[in-house]
Amino acid sequence: MAESDESIGENKGAGGVQPGPAIILVEPQLADNIGSVARAMLNNGLDDLRLVAPRDGWPNPDAEPMASGATLVLEKAQLFETTREAVADLNFVMAATARERDMSKRAYTPKGSAIALKLRHAPDRKTGVIFGPERSGLVNEDVILADGIIHVPLNPEFSSLNLSQAVLLVAYEWYQLGVEMPTMRTVTQSPAPSIEAREYFLDRLDKELDAAGFLFPPELAPTISKNIRNVFTRAELSDQELRTLHGVVTALLKHQSDDG
Repeated sequence: MAESDESIGENKGAGGVQPGPAIILVEPQLADNIGSVARAMLNNGLDDLRLVAPRDGWPNPDAEPMASGATLVLEKAQLFETTREAVADLNFVMAATARERDMSKRAYTPKGSAIALKLRHAPDRKTGVIFGPERSGLVNEDVILADGIIHVPLNPEFSSLNLSQAVLLVAYEWYQLGVEMPTMRTVTQSPAPSIEAREYFLDRLDKELDAAGFLFPPELAPTISKNIRNVFTRAELSDQELRTLHGVVTALLKHQSDDG
């Protein structure tokens, strides 16, 4: 069901956009909800909308009425087949999820997530937040791509949010921090790698561990792989550190080959 279009305030145009996190919607079901998300984003100065396999295809004119003038966001929206492709160029990603996960990740409130995103967002470092389908939420394969997760502390007896409400909460907290970067920022001589570069290393590591017989027994292999990925995700590796780890794997493989 489409959301109510009652308005508070006014729209003076499509300006006021500031650099900020991408909003990634995974398999959104209703074009109305995509339009509402676009509206919530532009309310808070965001315009980088990424859609992963929307159920009814894209572009979809049914999104425009609920966007209430936020056509700028809809026109710029990018379409992807998978979540991994949608976050490939980003350097730090969070996943909004209401369900408990059997994986160890840093958890944030919307306000905490906004601070964490602001600390890591820079001209040479891009961030994003992943939101799942309206009915089912994110699957573990999507959450595992994230550096942290966002939980919204609400009435435990009635805690469900619709998609645009969830986006609005996170985007609002981001916008309230203003345009100035916080002073507590990690200083590094090497930039952060893209999610694509990090996942390439983790795929390589997974492949070599499997070949070495480490991912055993087979029924536990997915859990072992997930735990290893979470270790490296929490570490927030720099690009130089990632290259060093590639070198470590290469050296170990060469040593193994020389011994053979």
